[in-house]
Amino acid sequence: METLTKDKLLFTPGPLTTSITVKQAMLRDLGSRDIEFINAVRQVRNALLVMGEVSQAQGYEAVIMQGSGTFGVEAVISSALPKANGHLLVIINGAYGDRIAKMADVHGITKTVLKYAEDQHPPLAEIEASFQQNPTITHVVVVHCETTSGIFNPIKEIGALVKQYGKTYIVDAMSSFGAVPTNIADNQIDFLVSSSNKCIEGVPGFSFTIAQRDALNACKGNARSLSLDLFAQWEGLEQNGQFRFTPPTHTILAFWQAIQEHTAEGGVAGRSARYQSNYNTLVAGMRELGFKEYLAPKKQGYIISSFLYPTHPNFDFKKFYELLNERDFVIYPGKLSQVDCFRIGNIGRITVEDIQGLLVAIEETLVDMQVDLK
Repeated sequence: METLTKDKLLFTPGPLTTSITVKQAMLRDLGSRDIEFINAVRQVRNALLVMGEVSQAQGYEAVIMQGSGTFGVEAVISSALPKANGHLLVIINGAYGDRIAKMADVHGITKTVLKYAEDQHPPLAEIEASFQQNPTITHVVVVHCETTSGIFNPIKEIGALVKQYGKTYIVDAMSSFGAVPTNIADNQIDFLVSSSNKCIEGVPGFSFTIAQRDALNACKGNARSLSLDLFAQWEGLEQNGQFRFTPPTHTILAFWQAIQEHTAEGGVAGRSARYQSNYNTLVAGMRELGFKEYLAPKKQGYIISSFLYPTHPNFDFKKFYELLNERDFVIYPGKLSQVDCFRIGNIGRITVEDIQGLLVAIEETLVDMQVDLK
């Protein structure tokens, strides 16, 4: 597979390197009420259900919402929690969990927080204890792949516990959906949220929620925002196939092309296999260069990898980042709150050959910086 672009390669959590054919799909103008566009929206919604291994016959719906993934998460949080007695348990082990807690604060939603280190899984026993100590909790939210570190959280085990206590389950699957097999029904998820510019390899512009229909119906009248009203958005799509407000037409056309390429690659299984190959190649190469991973292997997902800053006196991350950028390789400049790390994404339209090219560039950069880690 070729990258088919002269742009710099993006080794980030998103936006990502996309195929030339996904880009070309945006070279058309369609009206928001055009029959062809409405059909594209319908096809996208149906395909998302298939990707989540559920169907309308099973009682699930896919709702598209303008804006970034954060907009989608906030739409769910601000629409799903009842105004009168909503109480959200936020399970946090990274920046995106923190962001959800802030959403609850902004909307005046009662919340309980369980917060853990960025390299630790949330203990199930402590989640259960929280249910017992706070029986008024109505909803639970957790991030599947916390891109702060790349850790995969145990969403199936958490989901079983959530349902044992009769709560509504929300999963932020922003960086995992489409490349990590996730049967939404088996994981007992009521609301799964992701976005167009992650593992399905579209471009930024919208988020989507796959929701259990009864949970979606329960959102009616809860919304604390006009534009982020998840129920109203779904209702509009169901009534006439149209968005309530101006839709991201070009982004949706690109996403439909990305879905077709996702299917051609073998669906979730095929995308997962390529990303895992990327990850394995990256980790092996970085270890050989002398870098160390932040997470223990059993906790590390294959979406994004965190590496500790070397202790060598000549290593300066800003310089490291800039020199890689000059070589047309873009890694993720953010770092963790607890320790000095940098992150490299394994996702997007990149291959093992691209990872190998990155490793060569990193080795050359270390030589330029006079950093010897071996």
